[in-house]
Amino acid sequence: MDGEAVRKETGEGGCCQQGVCVGGGVKCLDLKGERLDHRSCEALEVVLKSLHFDFINLQAAQLEENGASSLLDMILYYESTTHLDISDNGSMGTLCWRALAHLIKQPNRLDQICGIDLDARAARAQGTRPHVLPPSEALLHLCVILSLVSIWLPTNDHCPVMLYFGALKSNKALRELHLTNNLLNSYQDALQLGDLLRYNTTLQTLELSSNAVADAGLEELCDGLRWQTAGVKVLLLRSNQITACGMVHLAKALVRNIAPALSAVALAEFLAESRQIQGLDLRQNQVKVGGLMALCLALRINRSLSSLDLDHIAPQEQ
Repeated sequence: MDGEAVRKETGEGGCCQQGVCVGGGVKCLDLKGERLDHRSCEALEVVLKSLHFDFINLQAAQLEENGASSLLDMILYYESTTHLDISDNGSMGTLCWRALAHLIKQPNRLDQICGIDLDARAARAQGTRPHVLPPSEALLHLCVILSLVSIWLPTNDHCPVMLYFGALKSNKALRELHLTNNLLNSYQDALQLGDLLRYNTTLQTLELSSNAVADAGLEELCDGLRWQTAGVKVLLLRSNQITACGMVHLAKALVRNIAPALSAVALAEFLAESRQIQGLDLRQNQVKVGGLMALCLALRINRSLSSLDLDHIAPQEQ
């Protein structure tokens, strides 16, 4: 079937998707933006049990509670994919989160499920429902799902949330965490993410664009980055209300996170295996000249950063 186009109906909704078989496997099942009700999800079973996909895209598929939980159970049972996107599905509730947690924590899936994209807004939207986390703990809920914990427990006033984060800190599977436009604040959210960066050594991409991390939150993130010897390569902070004050913290973190003084050959070998930061996006933040100067000093020492995105300086500030 190499190169053969595969086309499958997904039920009465008339939703058709096309994938391309490569080496006996299907590269992608793209259902982004399609409305998948319970019957559509059930109809997908014949596809999921017959084919393995490198990527299943369920972004903004209007997944409902029962249908989504059934679909996740199928993906687990048939081992249907290694990369799953379920972001922008605001109707996902407790059953869905439980099904996803069960999918992720399976020991024989740890090397496969490493690129899951979630939307914390979906978790936040559940804040007014019974047995679902309040908005202030939505990020904690999200991290529990990604943490490969051995047991699922609801977070509440009587359960220490740090028990959950202890599992995420030692997570060896997750490589990318995308939290764009999720109303993350500079206090509790940034504090928990900073604590994650301090201990997690396998997360390579942290996407935090279009949030409210601000200077105080960036300080928490940088405190975690300063202690990393392996870990984040790409940190995306676009549009986060960051000013020159925040850039001072970032500059200090970059100075601390450097390669040792080695010969050229040894340094090349070190960088090949390094988890140190390589890409940084600071556009649409108030970095200003003072922040650029602090960053410039840090970059004279740092040897890992290869991509830096900044806005043009306004003429009156030059």
